[in-house]
Amino acid sequence: MVQRKGIVIMYEHDSNYREETETTEERRQSEAGWTRQGDYSDPWHSQGQEQQYSRMNMSHIPPEPVKKPVKQRPMAAKIAGITAAALLFGTVAGGTMLGVNTAGEYLKTQYGPKEETQASLATVETRPAAETEPAKSQTSAMLALQMDVSSIVEAAMPSVVAITNTMVLEQRTWFGSSQRYEVPSSGSGIIVGQNDDELLIVTNNHVVEDSKELTVTFIDETSVTAAIKGTDSENDLAVIAVPVSEIDEETMGQIKVATLGDSDALKVGEGVIAIGNALGYGQSVTVGYVSAKDREVKAQDTTSKYLLQTDAAINPGNSGGALLNMRGEVIGINAAKYSSTEVEGMGYAIPVSKVQDIINELMNRKTRIEIDESRRGYLGIQGTNIDDTAAAMYGMPRGVYVYKIVEGGAAAASDLREKDIITKFDGQTLRTMADLQKMLTYYEGDSTVDLTVSSLENGEYVERTVEITLGFRPAEEN
Repeated sequence: MVQRKGIVIMYEHDSNYREETETTEERRQSEAGWTRQGDYSDPWHSQGQEQQYSRMNMSHIPPEPVKKPVKQRPMAAKIAGITAAALLFGTVAGGTMLGVNTAGEYLKTQYGPKEETQASLATVETRPAAETEPAKSQTSAMLALQMDVSSIVEAAMPSVVAITNTMVLEQRTWFGSSQRYEVPSSGSGIIVGQNDDELLIVTNNHVVEDSKELTVTFIDETSVTAAIKGTDSENDLAVIAVPVSEIDEETMGQIKVATLGDSDALKVGEGVIAIGNALGYGQSVTVGYVSAKDREVKAQDTTSKYLLQTDAAINPGNSGGALLNMRGEVIGINAAKYSSTEVEGMGYAIPVSKVQDIINELMNRKTRIEIDESRRGYLGIQGTNIDDTAAAMYGMPRGVYVYKIVEGGAAAASDLREKDIITKFDGQTLRTMADLQKMLTYYEGDSTVDLTVSSLENGEYVERTVEITLGFRPAEEN
């Protein structure tokens, strides 16, 4: 706003500016006493030029309008304004998105594929409480496996023992003679029972076979001599016994009988723990999962076994040890591992539910204590081995082929016949004449045993049982 000679002029637009300029010029001309209609002579003309020049110099250039100082609003008001704008924008945007989503859901319902809708509904279906409990238990077990299994191991370790075996191996030399070697080996075992006189331990047959001396070491590092109770080479099982009288009271207070679980209830992917005397260094622990159930595994003798497969490390010395579930129950007896540069994490265990009857039967056998040679039992036969090749070629069972019965011997007084094949001696599986001779070292003359034999009848081998009372070896053979 500009005030001049009592006239107030507002400069709001360019038109106002021009009107104010013209009004001021007319007023100035009337006051000077001349007009554009005056004398048009040269003096006036010159005067007019001067006047024109003067007018040019005196042309009005209005000063810039003075801006009114703007009051600055308080910061709180600014923030409130920004917030209000944001809320308004959010409301509008939210309403827009709601409309878009509603339209999209409608179109999806009307024209979308029905299969996807059904799959989605199936994934959120609520299961009965009875079905969710095992899932929760399994989840807890998996978390325990990933984090800490020390409490499970601490409870199960007193049931696992280390076994040291001095094996007698026979090897032929370049000159055709044979030599016998004593070779130490190590394995593991599980305490599965106790009777009035003995502590009973299950292990693998290959851990104790051809043994000259067996030693069991308990959790407190106490070692005691053990004897074989019974073996089953077909299933690679053995039960050994330790006299309770040989175990200290302190040791008896630290060890315990293992709890056997249900291996049939296992699921692939379930966590497991292996405990055993790896490499003979003492008890150690490995963890893993059930990789497969009822896996067919062929041994070196081409026999097949159906075992649990796990990625828990099963190393030499672990054989006969315990494979536990996440409740600390024994669900497998560690048996073997697949050894190859191309394979990693393939161990096997005998499922305990499938062999419990065999273990019970072996536990009730007569403990094998070597009898003095002069009192050992004598069968009175001559035989040869039916190995895998002969068995496959001729369709014969594996065992000891009786090609001659010695006259006057124990066999001659029994129902045993030539050409019979002995497969078991007192329930113990036989494969060779060496097995039969070894078994006789534990039986005294005049004792009665049952032989399981296969007899050829009408072109087929039929299994039967022959009861025989053992005699004594003739003096000339001694």
